[in-house]
Amino acid sequence: MSLEYNKSSLSACTSILIGKKATLDGSTIIGRNEDSQASWPKHFVIHEHKEFDDDQKFVSQANDFSMDLPKTRFKYSATPEWTFKEGLFEEDGFNEYGVGMSATESAYSNQRVLGVDPLDENGIGEEAMITVVLPYVKTAREGVLLLGKIIEEHGTCETNGVLFSDKDEVWYFESGSGHYWVAQRIPDDSYAVVANQLAIQEVDFNDTDNFLFRNDLQEFVNDNSLNPDPKGFNFRNIFGTHTLSDEIYSTPRVWWGQQQFSGKTDESPESEELSFVKKANRLLSVDDAQDYLASHYQKTEYDPLNNGANNKRYRPISLAKTQESHVLQIRPDMDPEVACVQWLAMGVASQSIYVPFYMGMTDTPKDYKIGELPYDSKSAYWTYKLAGVLLDDHYKELGKDYQAKQKDINITLRNMLRDFDMKALSKDSEELPEFLTEASFKMAKTSMDAYKELIAQLITDSTNFSPLNFKTDMNL
Repeated sequence: MSLEYNKSSLSACTSILIGKKATLDGSTIIGRNEDSQASWPKHFVIHEHKEFDDDQKFVSQANDFSMDLPKTRFKYSATPEWTFKEGLFEEDGFNEYGVGMSATESAYSNQRVLGVDPLDENGIGEEAMITVVLPYVKTAREGVLLLGKIIEEHGTCETNGVLFSDKDEVWYFESGSGHYWVAQRIPDDSYAVVANQLAIQEVDFNDTDNFLFRNDLQEFVNDNSLNPDPKGFNFRNIFGTHTLSDEIYSTPRVWWGQQQFSGKTDESPESEELSFVKKANRLLSVDDAQDYLASHYQKTEYDPLNNGANNKRYRPISLAKTQESHVLQIRPDMDPEVACVQWLAMGVASQSIYVPFYMGMTDTPKDYKIGELPYDSKSAYWTYKLAGVLLDDHYKELGKDYQAKQKDINITLRNMLRDFDMKALSKDSEELPEFLTEASFKMAKTSMDAYKELIAQLITDSTNFSPLNFKTDMNL
């Protein structure tokens, strides 16, 4: 099986961030679809807390980026590639302090900015960011500052957005050129959806509670005459792009999220003026975040499952190239081991199940740690992918039953999670890790077993759709 594949050139994701006062239960929520290639397995792992005696150094397998690391590495979860040929790409997870991180939302910088501060081909890229940041910070804000420091010192080879969260704050970080960056805290009562564009707009340099940035960012922009509107400092307009590709590929996904959460407006899906931060017309839940990441313009002419003239006009949020989708939820008034839930959907979000995993678990199920090319029936990634592939040609005939099965599984998992939450209250610090590991394994197995049943039914039902089928005339 050929491994000729450059992930960095293919990566294209969709993200959502929600502040704690904008959610039903006071959770902070971040989530993202990792979109790259239709058949490229992901694993799910736990890296244990380590105290090293020797000096530590990260050396990238994707380029010549390297950096020294602390001798203490906090425990963290991650979803790495099945092969490290192009780099680790650990993508998302929680650390033991309850910090969530998702990296990255690929974006693009304009040629005017890159002509002054070009990307550094040996700087940090998406593949390394989780690995060198998440295990070394204790708050979301620390995560922003550490990544910013790395980019200032080592440069970056890509334009990216990165999501950070803890129990109190949600942050969105953007690198706009080789060495310059900015980050904005999502207000507690607001949300943001992002789709392959630089998104942060007006930066308030006097409000360091809600904005972080490289110290000489203003000076860099002013000295190089980069700001098209000197009355303000709109990071998107200074560093970002405004092309037909943005209007067809990116902004419709932002428009769709805002229409779903803030209500219908007359704004165009191709508008370049959509706000970064918005307030919803209701309190949002983890289900809203998952539904958005699993959506594809349902009930509109833009849904690719329809047969209309515009069904392929815009790139949907959920698509075949999704490797995995995750929602990192931090619930209030709980110990971090229980509060932090990594909802993980392997494969295409709209065809998969978001399985909840506790941060306090010490291992991941075996079927989440295997899976290569080609297909492997024992792999969680390939099990969820297979169900979607079997559905693809028969949405009209099998879609309703498929969605009903997904709903049944989701209800079961939520009941199980609630029950495990209650039982966790009676566990002491020595008992809790084993309990949360067993609980997470049980929820993962429940979903996997149900999908194996679904696959069996899909195969059975699909046999009747063969082009070689023929209805026999009983009079013959």
